[in-house]
Amino acid sequence: MDTQFRPQGFSILPTVVKNLLIINGIFFLATIAGDYVWRIDLAQYLGLHYIGASDFRPYQFVTYMFMHGSFAHIFFNMFALWMFGNTLENAWGPKRFLIFYFVCGIGAGITQEIVQYIQVSTEFQQYMYTDNGIEYIRLTDGVMRMSEFMNRFTTVGASGAIYGILLAFGMMWPNSRIYIYFAIPIKAKWFVIIYGLLELFSGFTSMDNVAHFAHVGGMVFGLLLILYWRNKENGWTPRFKRPKQGFGRPKSDEEYNRQNFDDDRRTDEILEKISKGGYDSLTREEKEFLFKQSKKN
Repeated sequence: MDTQFRPQGFSILPTVVKNLLIINGIFFLATIAGDYVWRIDLAQYLGLHYIGASDFRPYQFVTYMFMHGSFAHIFFNMFALWMFGNTLENAWGPKRFLIFYFVCGIGAGITQEIVQYIQVSTEFQQYMYTDNGIEYIRLTDGVMRMSEFMNRFTTVGASGAIYGILLAFGMMWPNSRIYIYFAIPIKAKWFVIIYGLLELFSGFTSMDNVAHFAHVGGMVFGLLLILYWRNKENGWTPRFKRPKQGFGRPKSDEEYNRQNFDDDRRTDEILEKISKGGYDSLTREEKEFLFKQSKKN
């Protein structure tokens, strides 16, 4: 049975997800107030600037995740955090989820910096020249100092962390169904793969202002962290070797496959129960089983 994953109400949100939603909302309102009331662009100080720009500060690797450029930008990021982060934090616990969120977000920022460095070192070189020791760059609307041009590279948004959360959900519950536009069902594993490939393709072909490679970077850093956790806790074993169960005889292929099938079926049933009644509707035994399965998958 495939489970139909749908978001639940705000009252059942775990601590970290709830506070991330609140903090992002406060930053967004502060951005609006700063723009219209104090005539201050907070993104200039809190957005992630190119590492070679004069406006770059190390703390921006964290603060940029709480800045958003528009209502649609923050709405879709927070909707995804609400939709997938709820179940993920309940399975992992607040500490691990918070670490994962920031690792993915900071990793996305690092990826964006690397991509921008490559652009400055290659693509923009043909438009750059030096006059009296000052670097300039030729643009379609005139000439600008290179130092001023670099400060234009500003990245904002929690999308890198959100894409990491999507990856984690797809790895933990690959067969649960996600509804695109609330109508089109698709398994989580295919949803994640398609989104990742689209972002990678867009990064090479798109001319928009979306940091596509940062999204991919968030997924890559999330994948590396999950693999690190699994290897640290369980030890690495080749996939073709199955661990023995206790000190008894090893399970046959048929018994092993049947056990996996039963575990997957029960996991789907528990996830379906969450979709109907929320995480708090689970028994303690069901919560422990779901947690153990999340570490196995």
